[in-house]
Amino acid sequence: MTIETSIQRIKTLTPLDAILALIHSRVAAVAPRRATISQSLGAVLAEEARTAECPPRPIALRDGFAVVAAEIADAGPYAPLPLSLTARRVDAGNVLPAGTDAVAPLDTIALRGDRAEAIAAIAPGEGVLPAGGDAAPATTLRHAGERLRALDLVAMAAAGIAEVTIRSPRLALARASAAKTPVLDAARATLLRCAMSAGCMVRETNSLTEALNEGQCDVVIGVGGTGSGRRDDAVQELARLGRVEAHGIAICPGETAGLGFVGERPVLLVPGRLDAALAVWLLIGRHLAAKLAGGSIDERSTAASLRRKVTSTIGIAEVIPVSCRDGMADPLGSGYLSLTALSRSDGWILIPAESEGFAVGSAVAINQWP
Repeated sequence: MTIETSIQRIKTLTPLDAILALIHSRVAAVAPRRATISQSLGAVLAEEARTAECPPRPIALRDGFAVVAAEIADAGPYAPLPLSLTARRVDAGNVLPAGTDAVAPLDTIALRGDRAEAIAAIAPGEGVLPAGGDAAPATTLRHAGERLRALDLVAMAAAGIAEVTIRSPRLALARASAAKTPVLDAARATLLRCAMSAGCMVRETNSLTEALNEGQCDVVIGVGGTGSGRRDDAVQELARLGRVEAHGIAICPGETAGLGFVGERPVLLVPGRLDAALAVWLLIGRHLAAKLAGGSIDERSTAASLRRKVTSTIGIAEVIPVSCRDGMADPLGSGYLSLTALSRSDGWILIPAESEGFAVGSAVAINQWP
């Protein structure tokens, strides 16, 4: 039997901590740029987002009559008081007329022909948002290094902020395998969604070579072709055009992943399996995106206790899907994570490389899927 010498082979598994340390030391944040808030969802702020005084003048918080509260302090159903000439009909959002200090609800005002009478008292400031009630002058809504959420963007829009300064890495997402399968397509679609949620501007290519030669991107992610299959050559292509720092990473699933550089641009090579692509993104990809964006990882987790023990190999960082009910987490698989396990899971737990697993009843952090 003839043994092919061109097969991609993994000589050793690089610890996850070493990969993250390499990203920390070698990868720099991209240059900041101005962008409209509609183009900034998920991006990391490079400068504080500040607003002017908002609102600049008192406004009505409800429909009614703008009044001077002191003038109708003694009003009641059996002692109506006429509204003064200062009173005005206002709608929610209107600027209060000068001299008024409250908005009386419509059902506290009786209209009698061309006259309007108050039939209930109202406190000063009631129904009014004062000047600066949303934000005092030069208020920082979000700080540099923070990621912009959908809620942040609508708050900024309401405050009149049209543009912000962000860091948004340009990512080339490449098909690095000649195979065309639903699973590979699903892995690419998952990484596309994850990268965009992390604030990256993503351009898809059908060739790893094209992506590696692309001079206008900040990072390349290649999907597929990382194993020792007869048509797998993603690692060899990276070696030809750049430098491979690691092929084989001590994570599960996703142990055939690779990391390298073309010039100063980082290149992450991801296996074409859906479970492996998810794990590589969670354990490496999102850290890489955060470093490029000058931000940090958004850790969102809840606590639970393990219903069953889970074991792992020392030296391997492992992603385990779990289902959760009544404060208990039930492990759904390890190694290869089936589509059934992924679909039925409510989140995932991480078994660190230095651990052999967790015993029944252990407290664990349940992380949300991206």
